[in-house]
Parts: sequence; structure tokens; C-alpha cells
Amino acid sequence: MRAKVLTALAIVAAVPALLIAVTAGPASAHVLKTAGPYHLLIGFGNEPTYAGAQNSVFVLLTNAKTGAPVVDEGLGDTLKVAVGFGTQTKLLPLVSSFDPDSGQGTKGVYNAYFVPTVPGDYTFHFSGTIHTTKVNITVKSSPTTFDSAHDPAAIEFPQQAPSNLQLAQRQNAESARLSAAIHAADSKAASASTALAVGIAGLVVGAAGLCAGGIALARSRSRSRGAAADSQHPVNVE
Repeated sequence: MRAKVLTALAIVAAVPALLIAVTAGPASAHVLKTAGPYHLLIGFGNEPTYAGAQNSVFVLLTNAKTGAPVVDEGLGDTLKVAVGFGTQTKLLPLVSSFDPDSGQGTKGVYNAYFVPTVPGDYTFHFSGTIHTTKVNITVKSSPTTFDSAHDPAAIEFPQQAPSNLQLAQRQNAESARLSAAIHAADSKAASASTALAVGIAGLVVGAAGLCAGGIALARSRSRSRGAAADSQHPVNVE
């Protein structure tokens, strides 16, 4: 009997720990930062993160002392987030998840929506203010912070679709081929135009030569006829 009681107590004691683990599961792929009296839990809104699927910059803003969520509908006007990938950056607006009128959403959660189009590591840079507290925080996806964007090919079924990068590469290749074909056609057209011009010039020169030859022949024949006429009518000399 005593053993059963101890077992029951152990199960009851394990339930809160299990609930905490389940609740903290999604946050395990986020990174916690502090700005003055505030904690910011930062990561992707949907994890695991796949390139080509809509996602968001996720921020859970809480009071650093009490852990209470901080609700501020105007936070998007004072706190900005820039998403970075490689050397490219894009500034995005933060939107509160919680709607005080309907009570829908989650208090203290803010999102900046975008679609990560390429697999790899992304950087989130926060700047501005939370109330009167200045914020300048930069976090980058990594195994110790938050999830990186993955290639969706591993989970696509039944047929793998080309990625945005592959589509862009194909489009660039087709554009290059089209440009080369247009350039080749222009070169051929230019060569044909040059050949046509040379041919026309040759015809003109040839025609001029024929005219000159005809004129010379006509003059020669005229002279020959004059000489013949003179020989048939000799001049009498007394």
C-alpha cells in the first residue's frame, strides 16, 4: 500500500514538470534577450522553418521582474526589426498578436511577417524604443539561438517542387540564352545589312562602269564612222 502511495505521489509531482516542458518546447528554439526592465524572447514564428513558406519574426515581450506580458498596441511605431540574410536587409513592421477589443491572440506576442525565400541563417536586428527604454539587439539563427530556414525538399510529397532559388537560376539562365540569341540575331542582321550595302555599292559601281564603257564605245563607233565617211569623200586639192 505504501509503495502505491509513493508511486502516485511521484506521478503527481511529475505532471507539473511535464507541463512545463511541453509549454517551454516551442521556446527552446528561441533566444532570450534583455533590454532594461524587459525580456524579449526572439525567434521564428513557425518552427521548424522552411524556405518558401510564410513565417514571421516572433517576439514575446515580458516584464523582466514579474514575467507578465507587456501589451503595447503602438510598439510597432517605436520598435523596428530588420531581417537580414547575407548582405541583404529588409525592414519589417511589428504587429501585436493580441487584440484587446476581441480578446483574441496572445498577450505580449508581436510578429513581423515575411517569407524566407532561401534556406540558411537569418539575422533579426531590433532598434528603437520600448516605452522609454532604448533597444539595440541583434540575434542570428544558429544551433544555440533559434531555428535556421531549411530546404523544404525533405518534406515535400508526393512530388518535389523547384525551390525559389532554382526557379530564379532557371529564369536567369533563360534570360541569358535569350539575350545571347538576340545578340546573335542582331549580329547576323548587321552582317546581312553590311553585305547588302556592299552588294548594292558593287552594283552601282558596276552600272557606272557599264555606262562609262557604253559611252566610250559609242564615242569610238562615232569616230570610226566619221573616219570612214572622210575616206569615201576625199578633199580635192587644185
